[in-house]
Parts: sequence; structure tokens; C-alpha cells
Amino acid sequence: MKKGLFITGTDTGVGKTIVTAAIAATLRADGVNVGVMKPIATGCVRRREGLVSEDAEFLAKAADAPEPLEEISPIRLAEPLAPTVAAARAGVKLELAPMWRAWHRLKKAHDVMLVEGIGGALCPVTPKRSVADLAQQFHLPVLVVARPTLGTINHTAMTVEVLRARGLEVAGIAVNRYRHDTDDVAQLTSPDEIQRVTGAPVLGLVPDDPTTDFSSGVVGEDVLACVRQMALRLR
Repeated sequence: MKKGLFITGTDTGVGKTIVTAAIAATLRADGVNVGVMKPIATGCVRRREGLVSEDAEFLAKAADAPEPLEEISPIRLAEPLAPTVAAARAGVKLELAPMWRAWHRLKKAHDVMLVEGIGGALCPVTPKRSVADLAQQFHLPVLVVARPTLGTINHTAMTVEVLRARGLEVAGIAVNRYRHDTDDVAQLTSPDEIQRVTGAPVLGLVPDDPTTDFSSGVVGEDVLACVRQMALRLR
């Protein structure tokens, strides 16, 4: 993880933000100058200072980031939709220039950058570009966050295939909200099969930790313990 990671998911809601925040908190605890970025966010909340990405806010707290939230997440839209749809419904043209300006400032200020994408790899961010297309331009290896339940083998394999088709390095896969005490055969067998099918390492089975607190930026200790082992494998 010399320069950082681009974190994507097999779908929206798989827990990219939790995993990204946990990696950031782990690196920061180890004395690494880590920066975080959620370049494009939808489903933002409206506050007195304007639209705020709660995902970016959580990342900033976990990383103890000094930058303002509008730099960590420079493109923000209100409706929880794909960026192209949210922008069209808001009557705005989605310009990527603010994102690249923020990226260049952040990467100069930090030794390691964690960039969290939106939705899945083929989520459209402009009429002609997807998350995977943007990931190419960040020049970072990609960590894929997957869910543990039935169907995850297909979704994860397709995500990895899309990323590799664009020449991206897949650093590994994190299976999030994994239950070690389950008797669900699909969940118990999926990680090994994902690794076999994709050839990418499953770096961690991240537990669903109820002590994670989004409002205060606190990542649960069980998640941190798992992600610490992941981080060691990524270095």
C-alpha cells in the first residue's frame, strides 16, 4: 500500500465506507500520514453549510483528517441515486474538475491516500464514464468490498473482471459483514470460492460490529482487529 488504495464494492450498501474508515484508522494509529477521499457522493444531507456527505464525514473522523469536508468529497448530490441520475434530477451538469483539483491537493499532503468510490464498479458517474473508468485515473490498486451472502460469488467475479479489463490491479477482496457463527452454507463457502474463481486474495472476513458508531466516527474494535490483519497483508 505504498501510495494507497481505491476502494470499490460489488454493489451499493456493501460497507465500503466502514472498511475504508477502518483502514484509515489503522494506518493513522500506526503513525502513517493517511488521507481520505469520497470524490463523488449522493444521498447527501442538507445542513446550514450546504450538502454534506455523511460517508465523507465518517471517513474524515476515522482518519482525523484536517481538510474540510468539501475537499474530501468535492462532488455532492442530494438524492441517493446514481450520480448521473441524481445530477439530471437536480438540473446540474456534473463536472469532474473540482474532484481532480481536490485529489491533487490531497495526494500532495498525504503519504497514503484511500479513495472510496460510489456504488459498484460500473456505476455511471458521467454519461460516458463509470467508477471503474475513474479508478484508472487515480492510478491506485483496487480493493473490492463484497457481501457474504448468496450471489456474492457472481457479483464479486464480475467486479474483478471489469476492473482487470481496464488494466487495474486488484489488490484483494474484503468480505464485509461476515458472520463467523453462521450455519449459512453459502456464507461459509463463498470466500474460498471467490478466491478460487477470481484468483484475487480474500484479505479479510470483516465482522458486522454493532459497536461501530457512524455519528462519532468510531469503528468497532472487532472490525479494526480484522482490518489490521488486512493492512499487514496489503503492505
